[in-house]
Amino acid sequence: MLIAQITDIHLGFDPDDPAEFNRRRLDQVLERLCKMEPQPDLLLATGDLTDKGDTDSYRRLKSAFGRCPFPVWPCMGNHDDRDGFAKLFPEVPKADGFVQYVIDEDRWPVRIIVLDTLEPGRHGGAFCERRAAWLSERLAEEPDKPVMIVLHHPPIETGIPWMTSEPEAEWIARLRETLEPATNIVGMIAGHIHRPISTGWAGHPLIVTPSTAPQVALDLRPIDPGKPDNRAMIVADPPAFALHFWNGRCLVSHLSNTDDHVQLARYDETMQPLVRYLLDEHASDRG
Repeated sequence: MLIAQITDIHLGFDPDDPAEFNRRRLDQVLERLCKMEPQPDLLLATGDLTDKGDTDSYRRLKSAFGRCPFPVWPCMGNHDDRDGFAKLFPEVPKADGFVQYVIDEDRWPVRIIVLDTLEPGRHGGAFCERRAAWLSERLAEEPDKPVMIVLHHPPIETGIPWMTSEPEAEWIARLRETLEPATNIVGMIAGHIHRPISTGWAGHPLIVTPSTAPQVALDLRPIDPGKPDNRAMIVADPPAFALHFWNGRCLVSHLSNTDDHVQLARYDETMQPLVRYLLDEHASDRG
């Protein structure tokens, strides 16, 4: 099973520009995914779908997703608006007013649970008792099938002082407590930070995928809110995406971007002996 992920699209950052920078970046990623072989089974868009939560941006987002030959499943980020989103994406399920739902098909070996960590007025995440109760019920339904947890806000301290979470925050403690009984969680994926991060949290692998919109600069120095120091904060690294591959035993995550990578070798006659040797070795290891 191959699961694609994009995040932090921020469509509508330039609302009066039909060819805005963030739309062009989104289109580059979607073109790469649509032409990929093998194609993903589905695409997860993990929040901050728009920049201001306005209806027009959601309309343009739906138009952009319309080119995809695979299903696209979105979740909410702190820049999103549930009501505005629902007007253009009424087919996406809600639970108790939150955009939380399960993606589960018999043909897929992994069950995907999408969480809603949006709290209007907050930049950081939230996870209330109602959301936690819903998640507990969903986890109890299929205790043996592998589960991937999808959310916008990663519940971790990142080391980037202005783009991080407080590890002892109430919402994080509640999420940890809710997930603790489950033994079938094979991975968690998130966005929000606009940077690639690989870590573990509460005993589970956690991958934070970088954004299709411009990225956050990697700078781990303390920051003084009373003293601007002219450090780089946002950089125009290439638009990014992730591919999460379920190999039957574990989830393997590949993070990439749309850059035109310089090709140093191709599979031709000179590389054939190496390919044959490696595949023969793999076959031997399998017995």
